Amino acid sequence: MIQEFFIEHSYLIGLVSFALGLFGMPIVIRIAKKKGFVVRPNKRMSHTGAIPNVGGLDICFSFMLTYLLFEYDQMSQSQFFLIGLFAIMAVGFIDDVLVLTPTTKLLGETFAGLVLIGFADLRITHLHGLFGIEEIGLIPSYLISLFVLIAIINAVNLIDGIDGLASGLGILYCLFFAVYFGLVGETSWSILGICMIGSLAVFFIYNVFGHKGKIFMGDSGSLLLGYLLTAFVFRFCEINAYHQVPEIYHMSAAPAVAICVLTVPIFDTIRVSLTRIKQHRSPFLPDKNHIHHLLLRTGLNHIQTTCILLSVSVVFIGLAILGRNWNMWLLGVSDFALATILTLLLWRVINKKLYGANADH
Repeated sequence: MIQEFFIEHSYLIGLVSFALGLFGMPIVIRIAKKKGFVVRPNKRMSHTGAIPNVGGLDICFSFMLTYLLFEYDQMSQSQFFLIGLFAIMAVGFIDDVLVLTPTTKLLGETFAGLVLIGFADLRITHLHGLFGIEEIGLIPSYLISLFVLIAIINAVNLIDGIDGLASGLGILYCLFFAVYFGLVGETSWSILGICMIGSLAVFFIYNVFGHKGKIFMGDSGSLLLGYLLTAFVFRFCEINAYHQVPEIYHMSAAPAVAICVLTVPIFDTIRVSLTRIKQHRSPFLPDKNHIHHLLLRTGLNHIQTTCILLSVSVVFIGLAILGRNWNMWLLGVSDFALATILTLLLWRVINKKLYGANADH
């Protein structure tokens, strides 16, 4: 009876995950400081003091506990999915504590991905007519799904560079998918999104407004978030490919819609990787050329930068909804063109600022 009430008023489930996260976060912070799971100021970070960097632990456990509390009857169907979630969180946690090599980290992501794709059987099986291709075979399905998963996970991981950005984007993206899944009757998937929103909201508060209680998401959180968003993308594309949704909510350009929704991390990762390759540098080496770093160069602070990128993401989500039944190439090109124009405008602002600074001398 209680379970049905909460499911009927699903926003309350988000409050439960928020409450669990709020209860657990001080414990995570205390343990992290005691065990030395912290990061100290360096040339790539602007914070002061030793800050715990395992916020993903609280996000993971409050999220998973809440989901199991209200969806325990789905355990037989979701067990491998949850195992994969825990595995990717563990890979991120180990990287936070020990700093894995890119190859080892990639192997860990691949293992967790195969659990999702192979055992949970959550993958891309249809290309929506892209290049004239509809359904695809098992091997292409595995390869394409694994590529998409690794791409999204690392895009979310790389965007986690300033206070509130990854968690803020995560809340926004989970809200989009939770609302959509709720509208089309995919209740369990909607609850997954709502659970994550509550967990991320707690982290956002501590990360942005915390002083003595400040904490970073770490790879344990960003990899987990990327993994969940990938699962959402897979399910979103599949139910639209096979018309398993009411016609009023069907999106014929579902893959392009998903890319459009996730534009900020995806476009930024592509841009930064191409820039590094052009400069004959490894695309895996960190630098300060991400979109949030560029915005910081204009004189904005972390909160202002995060708010701008969240606002830009709302615009791209609006474009995704507007173009949900356009030709996929049209929506994809429109998305890429808008992202490119906005980036060029940002560079123009930066160059003007630098030119003005030089002119003063």
